[in-house]
Order: sequence, then structure tokens, then C-alpha cells
Amino acid sequence: MSQSIYINQKIKSFKKNIFISGDKSLSIRFALMASQAVGKSKIYNLLNSEDVLSTLNCLKKLGIKLKNNKKYCEIHGKGLNGFSFKNNTILNCQNSGTLARLICGLLSKSIKSVILKGDKSLSKRDFSRVIKPLNLFGIKIKSNNHKLPLKITGTNYLRPIKWNEMLKSAQVKTSILLASLNTPGITKINALKSRDHTERLFKFLKIPISIKKKNKFDLIKTRGQYQYKSFIAEIPGDISSASFFIILALLSKDSEILIKNVNVNKTRTGIVDMLKKMNAKIKIQNYKISNGEEIADINVKNTKKLKAIKPNPSINSRAIDELPLIFLACSKAKGISYFRDLGELRHKEQDRLRFSAKFLKMIGIKVIETKNSLKIYGNPNLNLDGKYVVKNFMKDHRAFMMSAVAALSLGGDWKIHDSDSVKTSFPTFLNIIKKLGAKFNK
Repeated sequence: MSQSIYINQKIKSFKKNIFISGDKSLSIRFALMASQAVGKSKIYNLLNSEDVLSTLNCLKKLGIKLKNNKKYCEIHGKGLNGFSFKNNTILNCQNSGTLARLICGLLSKSIKSVILKGDKSLSKRDFSRVIKPLNLFGIKIKSNNHKLPLKITGTNYLRPIKWNEMLKSAQVKTSILLASLNTPGITKINALKSRDHTERLFKFLKIPISIKKKNKFDLIKTRGQYQYKSFIAEIPGDISSASFFIILALLSKDSEILIKNVNVNKTRTGIVDMLKKMNAKIKIQNYKISNGEEIADINVKNTKKLKAIKPNPSINSRAIDELPLIFLACSKAKGISYFRDLGELRHKEQDRLRFSAKFLKMIGIKVIETKNSLKIYGNPNLNLDGKYVVKNFMKDHRAFMMSAVAALSLGGDWKIHDSDSVKTSFPTFLNIIKKLGAKFNK
């Protein structure tokens, strides 16, 4: 039965320092890469969410020994193609599109077959974007019309490929890079700019990789069959998770928050850049570098006079998961905000563009939605006092948390379904908003 929360009052003004759970994208990547290293890797602050736990469970089924506790995760890698499992082993990726797409590449040389499954939401998502390039390596993938379940069979005769990545998808790019680990020769990717965590991780592990940054594309070359050693790393806070508190503080009267030790990789800080253009009081401070990633504290203050924006679509990939939250901020901005090239939002846990448009209409904001754009007519005086129910959003964790932020900052009487969806990426979300002073009932 779906669990719900009830919110019927705004959050009171707050001034707090908080820490956010470990970055989900990094947690999954570091765990997968540790499985291919030689020796025992130790990862601190690994996110203990359903997506990451699904990753660890899949690695166990592939014969990798690991130990996970509150302080760190210890993974005993057996080297490249070191998996050991029975033919037709079933891996359940649950709701994690990142895990499902990335592990396809990691299985490139496993000649025993793997059956890849997922939950109802993941089973509706398109996998053609990884099937096509992986087929070129020589990997055989049978699918249900490009959807899960997938049957993946690797090969001993991998061949390097050249691929033009036009989807701005870090998942596709990473799946190719992981397949290249076992591939002789040089794999080349000409990719539209997207998150670069995997490239940074390759550099951190000293895997041969070169990146030439051009105006719109990155030309990436990597040489395969380089065996890297085990490592020790600490996962910083996830800016995607931090974003809910950024918007909550921004829209809540007389409030301020300092979110400490957050991953501020430039391919992930599109939300900060967009909010600054909206006149938001937001600062990034105390920079440092760790494991190849940029880390800092984020300070946000309530901003009363937000202004509309019309961002260049090139910034979208740097804020793809945070765009619905930015749309929520635009509902309180003066003027008309206009976002283009939003098609990728339709390929997430649910159609997040459609959800966002419906959500804003529900709270009284005029929007115009097209196939890949959204126009938002902001209302700086927006203050809600009606009754609102949010349900049927495919258990999308970000939809749930965005709804909670709207209820706490804008007012109204809310019933928000599927509160357990936060376990996917941010299990401590409700605990943190409670510490900030939020009142809600289950």
C-alpha cells in the first residue's frame, strides 16, 4: 500500500547547517569501478539508498565479495572481467537506470549471459541508447523492443569503436567507457557535453584517457586493457539532493541554509548558475579537490525578488535532474521563463516535463508545454491555501520531494503519495526537513 504524508502548514523560518548524503552518481560509479580493480577498495560515505544497494547486490551476484557498513564499503575486486557467475544469472536493477545502463558496459567480456530486470518504472525506459553502441563492440543484447528485460552476452573478441553521442547522456557515455576497459585498442567518443564523473574517475585511477574539450563536444579517447589497482575514496554530498534544500531556503521567508561538503563538479552546477541569473542569493564557498572532484559548501538565503529566465539550452545537461525544481522557483519569479530543448526530461523515471507542467498548473501557474519546451508565467505573490493531492507519478523520488518542498514553502493543505520513493536516492530526506522544522504527518 502506498505511504503518504500530509502537510498543512508552511515551514517556519530557519537558519541551519546541514550535511547531505553521498552523491548517487559517484556512489554507483565508484562501486562498479572497485569491482574491476585488483585488491580491496574502501569507499567512505557511500550512499545507502535503494539504487546503490541494488548496485551492491548485483555485484554480489556477479561473484564480488564486499562488506558495507555505516562508515564505509569494502569491495574486493578481482581485476578486469573478474566476475564469476552462472549462465543466465538474473540481475535486478530495481528503479536504477544508472545501474542498468552502466552495468551493460561492464559485462562486455562476460561470455556467460546475464538477464537484466527492473521494476515497473525502469521496465518502461528506453535502452536502445546503450544497446546500439554496445552492439558495435561485439556485445550481444536481446531486448523486449529495446526495453527490459535484457539478455546480455559478452565476447572475447571485443573491438574498439567510434561513437557520436548526441543525447547529452552521461549514462550512455559511461556505458561505452566501461565497455572499453576490456577492449584492445583505442575507443573514441565524440560526445555532446554532459556529466563527466566517469572521465574524472578514469583519471583518478590513472586509466589511459584523453579529453579534448571543444565548443559543444568533448572528444574522448581511452585505451583499453589497462589493469588498475584498488583505491580509497570518500563520496561527497549529492548536489541533486542538496537542490531540494536550496529551493526550500530560497522560497521560505527569512530562511538561510549552509549545505556542507557538496560535489560542485561544473557539469552538475547548472542549478546554481540558473538561480544566480534569477537574482537568487546563493554562494559556493570553501572549495577543495578530492578524488578528482570539486567539493564546496553552498550557502542560500531567502530571495524575495526572483526574476524570470530564458536559459541557453546548452546548460540543461548540467541541471537535468534539477530542472523541475528550477521550474518551481520560476513559478515565484517576475516575468515569463522559457526553457527549450527539454526532450531528455521525458526519458527519466517518468515524463518529468509532463509532470512539471501538470504540477505548475495545479498550483495556479499558467504554463505552455510543447514537445521539448516549457513556458512559465511566474507569480511573485504566489501563496497557496487550497487542497492538493499528488499521486500517480510512477514513484518518482524527485517528484515526491519537489512536492514536499512546494507544500512547505508555498502553503496549502497537501497529501503527497509514495513517501517511500525517497529510499531510491535520498533515504534521509524526511529526517532532514523535520530537523529544519517542517511539520508533517504520515
